[in-house]
Amino acid sequence: MKTQNKVMRGYVLLTIFTLCMLYSGARAQLSPGIYDKTCPNLGQIVRKQVIMALKAEIRMAASLIRLHFHDCFVNGCDASVLLDGADSEKLSISNVNSARGFEVVDTIKAAVENACPGVVSCADILTLAARDSVYLTGGPMWRVALGRKDGLVANQSSANNLPSPFDPLDSIIAKFQAVRLNITDVVALSGAHTFGQAKCDLFSNRLFNFTGQGSPDATLETTLLSDLRTVCPVGGNGNVTAPLDRNSTDVFDNNYFKNLLQGKGLLSSDQILFSSDLAVNTTKRLVEAYSQSQSLFFKDFTCSMIRMGGIMNPVNGSSGEVRKNCRVINN
Repeated sequence: MKTQNKVMRGYVLLTIFTLCMLYSGARAQLSPGIYDKTCPNLGQIVRKQVIMALKAEIRMAASLIRLHFHDCFVNGCDASVLLDGADSEKLSISNVNSARGFEVVDTIKAAVENACPGVVSCADILTLAARDSVYLTGGPMWRVALGRKDGLVANQSSANNLPSPFDPLDSIIAKFQAVRLNITDVVALSGAHTFGQAKCDLFSNRLFNFTGQGSPDATLETTLLSDLRTVCPVGGNGNVTAPLDRNSTDVFDNNYFKNLLQGKGLLSSDQILFSSDLAVNTTKRLVEAYSQSQSLFFKDFTCSMIRMGGIMNPVNGSSGEVRKNCRVINN
């Protein structure tokens, strides 16, 4: 019976993966089995390192998936976010003193290189690490298409224009559409805020003078508002953090969407998915659906991650390299 269940689970994963890949139009060179012969233990190697990282700091799960998101939205999923340098994406407005997990990726890369030198790209490693971060904290499992190349350049200017906690909903939707993602992807991928932390600097504008006339954001639930004012007082340390989902801080589930229905979204970009005027005919219905059905959220999140993982650089295409060190291009 256990063997039968395992086979059925594998069939379901394959079916979901195939449907999502067909819908996304992801490039044909990406395949889950591309390293089966050249690095057959890749999945186990990456997961072992992610498990160790989460044991050291459970918050790292959210950091790794955010790193993958910020990578794919700039130049496609090519590990450009991992490059060091004066023009690094790490130094962009969206990432400086914010993006985390680079050392974890370095550790995973070293373990993979020890087993399969010069074979697996940093982009594929980050994609696998993001998937495992979700799965190991209670979220869905899915097959990851592999075969990405590592980009040769960073793009700090594009990284400065990533979807922001301060963006209105129409701007967020437009930024997703610019990389061929849709409104379902906007809501499903926002669900990754079901775990992790955010700095006061990213939401304190909602607490005291949101309208410019001395009033807080009217969509913010009053008890949460009071608590957050204690954590993030006027003139306080903007680097202090608060959980994105206070109900299940380190668990990947659908509580994020339940929070939005109660006015308990931490970031403005979270709450507008339910409370803004534009949400009525765009995102609100999905928020309500995901709040009622975790399985639906997991299914759509899986497809959105597969679609996002298939974003390719339109300029570089399949060109690029397999970096020896994720922080620098090969010489």
